Amino acid sequence: MSADAILPKDRFLATLHIVAKESVHLEWSRARLFSETINQGWVESLVVRPDLAERLEAFVSRYGRLQDTVADKLLPRWLQALAEQPGSQIEVLNRAERLGVLREVTAWLEARQLRNRLIHEYMMDAASFAEDLNLAEAYSRMLIDTYRRLRTDALTRMALPDDALPAVV
Repeated sequence: MSADAILPKDRFLATLHIVAKESVHLEWSRARLFSETINQGWVESLVVRPDLAERLEAFVSRYGRLQDTVADKLLPRWLQALAEQPGSQIEVLNRAERLGVLREVTAWLEARQLRNRLIHEYMMDAASFAEDLNLAEAYSRMLIDTYRRLRTDALTRMALPDDALPAVV
């Protein structure tokens, strides 16, 4: 079967399953990384603590990956499954907010800017980086909450059976 023959609902469900797995991985990394207090001293210790640096790298990577998958793939495919034509990313985010799967577009955009800072301004200033990491911890919860809301929407608005959906994360 060609990719064009795949129904929008099936493409959405396949992506929802991917996002469920990514959410589990992000939550695992978040819990592991934030089991310690992250502050300027913690960031400065990364030079001599490669184990912490690896945890950090996993969290930042998974945070960015989940955000990309939800914004670039899952939300547009969700709209297509609802027989809507997705537009630009900001239009998709605004529509998702209006339909109740995103709590606040502004927070999503802030999380996106934060993702870029975590990747591109990696530890330029230990105190600022620690603040950004703590913000990312909160935004990672928002990303996972978005997955849960989309899953609930698939049950209610789309009337998909629970056994067709991935587990609640």
